[in-house]
Amino acid sequence: MYRNNSFRGPRGDENNNFRSRSFRRIKTIDPHFFVQRAAELVEEVYEPKHSFNDFALDPRLKENIVSHGYTIPTPIQDQTIPSLLEGRDVVGIAATGTGKTAAFLIPLINKVANDSSQKVLIVAPTRELAVQIDKELRLLANKMGIYSTICIGGVSIGPQIYSLQRGSQFVIGTPGRLQDLEAQRRLNFSIFKTIVLDEVDTMLDMGFVHEISYIISRLSSPRQSLFFSATISDKVRIVMRGFLDNPITISIKAGQASSNVDQDVIRLNGQQKIDVLHDLLTQDGFDKVLVFGRTKWGIEKLSYALSDRGFRVASIHGNKNQNQRQRALEEFKANRVQVLLATDVASRGIDIDDVTHVINFDQPESYEDYVHRIGRTGRANKKGVALTFID
Repeated sequence: MYRNNSFRGPRGDENNNFRSRSFRRIKTIDPHFFVQRAAELVEEVYEPKHSFNDFALDPRLKENIVSHGYTIPTPIQDQTIPSLLEGRDVVGIAATGTGKTAAFLIPLINKVANDSSQKVLIVAPTRELAVQIDKELRLLANKMGIYSTICIGGVSIGPQIYSLQRGSQFVIGTPGRLQDLEAQRRLNFSIFKTIVLDEVDTMLDMGFVHEISYIISRLSSPRQSLFFSATISDKVRIVMRGFLDNPITISIKAGQASSNVDQDVIRLNGQQKIDVLHDLLTQDGFDKVLVFGRTKWGIEKLSYALSDRGFRVASIHGNKNQNQRQRALEEFKANRVQVLLATDVASRGIDIDDVTHVINFDQPESYEDYVHRIGRTGRANKKGVALTFID
């Protein structure tokens, strides 16, 4: 299938924090460690215990769930929603593409629908993920009189201040911009009785530990606290201990690559990477391809090179402003470009339909990064392919 295939084996706000990863000495990763063939994974068939109708939800919310195309709860939704509806603190650990966002939004929208004085704060590591959460919220809360404010860097702070003054039940933002707004006395963390920390492992990897600790220290108590992540580490556990009160932990195949993704490696055998990538992109089936590189400079150079070769490409990385990044994502989602080039800032929590291939042009720095990258394909029970270039 892949001509160069000779082997099959078994982390202004977030930019300033994330950029330090680009200058680390990169470790050599044994492909046998992180590349697994999908055929070797035994996929367990999950039988949900609930339907969405079983949950005690506002009828308007149930209508929106159906209109959004949700039929059967995913495992994380099935196991998390009942506890959240009871007001419990929850730790949700699940791989990307498993429906975590809806798992916390559905019960929280219901909570606000029952009490409009409730205020919910959702903290996400990247602008793109915050935008995605806000989009999902607007769909699920359609015509319910529930409003949100998105607080992210890379765009003017003025409209965000105006929106906060008007009042919103949901505030969704990145740690740096949220702390800036609090410092300007435009945002008061103590008013929030519910808080969600989403993709906590990513926030810590990006250097947001002090911002997260500060936000937690300013929250009121008692409160309902939700903690979602794809992976868990000792650093994550430290934050959990200071954030949660008697939580219930729900883990869905944490840290495992999706069995919907056919994983493989491409040996370069002395060839130039750009030539090998060119050869792949001209093959049948490479219709919507996400290519990951290590640095923003390398990604931009690759973008120009592929454009010169006639490919329709777009790129997102730390040197792009928010409007440029969002425009690139929308062009990719709408199939106006074949290839989206990205640094790891794009790998966490972005929901892009029908990505046929993820290509690791540069190897990831860790197994967790690898899992997040390839989680952009093989979503919603569809099949995808992940390829990793190795020398």
